[in-house]
Amino acid sequence: MTVFERYLTLWISLCIMVGILLGKFFPGIAEAINSWAITVDGVALVSLPIAICLFLMIYPIMVKIDFNQVLMSGKSFRPVALTLLINWAIKPFTMYAIATFFLGNIFLNYIGEDATDLIKLPIGAALTVGDAYGAGKVVMIDGMAMLEVPLWRSYLAGCVLLGIAPCTAMVLIWGNLSRGNDSHTLVMVAINSVVMTLLFGVLGGFLLGVGRLPVPWEALLLSVAVYVISPLLCGYFSRQWIVKKKGESWFHLKFLRFLQPVSIFALLMTLVLLFALKGAAIVENSLTILWISVPLIVQTFLVFGIGYGLSKLFRLSYEDAAPTSLIGASNHFEVAIATAAMLYGLSSGAALATVVGVLIEVPLMLLLVRFCLRTKNWFAEDIKSSL
Repeated sequence: MTVFERYLTLWISLCIMVGILLGKFFPGIAEAINSWAITVDGVALVSLPIAICLFLMIYPIMVKIDFNQVLMSGKSFRPVALTLLINWAIKPFTMYAIATFFLGNIFLNYIGEDATDLIKLPIGAALTVGDAYGAGKVVMIDGMAMLEVPLWRSYLAGCVLLGIAPCTAMVLIWGNLSRGNDSHTLVMVAINSVVMTLLFGVLGGFLLGVGRLPVPWEALLLSVAVYVISPLLCGYFSRQWIVKKKGESWFHLKFLRFLQPVSIFALLMTLVLLFALKGAAIVENSLTILWISVPLIVQTFLVFGIGYGLSKLFRLSYEDAAPTSLIGASNHFEVAIATAAMLYGLSSGAALATVVGVLIEVPLMLLLVRFCLRTKNWFAEDIKSSL
């Protein structure tokens, strides 16, 4: 981990502060960002500045994946099966339950029972002003039809999107720092990236629907295509081409080292843009970050605890248990941010919730890495991960 990566939380905090100040004192920036977008039927669907930044964040993650590792994953069936169970059968549903409990009950009076958020209308929906849609109602704002939904449900949507997006980036660092099985981590990054193309839209649509939030299926599927499938395919084919032309050594020592700062810079620029859109609202209600952070923190510790406990129960080696638990605890916030922005808008509460996920993830994961290292002796060293 480089010095820059080690203090990533500091850089994230600084960029968030810059974004908030820009949004507060230069409100025209938000309008400019929203105007640079691809529209369908008058609805802003893809923000070009955000889309470019997000692609630059996600592509370096995908190009690292060696899919030959996936073919050998059968040798480690138990850790792979447990990781998939945690990421796709447990984590999405605990996130929904925890976020609903805190945002829709414990913190509802602080957020405001009558507080609302304005989000995009679903693409192609034949709705007119006054129509009800889920928990929302169609309203006209500055000549544009928007969907007015309870604010806490908008935050819930962002939490749900984080819960259905398992980490495929920083987890490579967390696994390495915990002295885990790097091969297992790489395999799960590849498998989760593939599974995400199949289940992200399905689980997202289901849980958002249960939460009485709009489920714009066209935009949801387009989001998967743009922010998951597209960089995955670009990463796969560009990796094959570069390795063929330059060799494995040049790819790892030159190309990936070049991409790493590009990915982090794109992340930081995305945060500046996103918080510029929410700057005024955050200054007026700074406790918003706290209300959103609590369920995300509880979810992180709970899912990690489930993973660590099941790893011990299933007699995994520490080298497999650590990355298995850390993968479940962390989120693919790049895809979550992109999807929230596409589905509900850059200035939505859902987009803000996904960005809060970025803010808290680094310190939480570093804490869990330290916990793993201190409890390494809980696992019998003579148990091999290949069993």
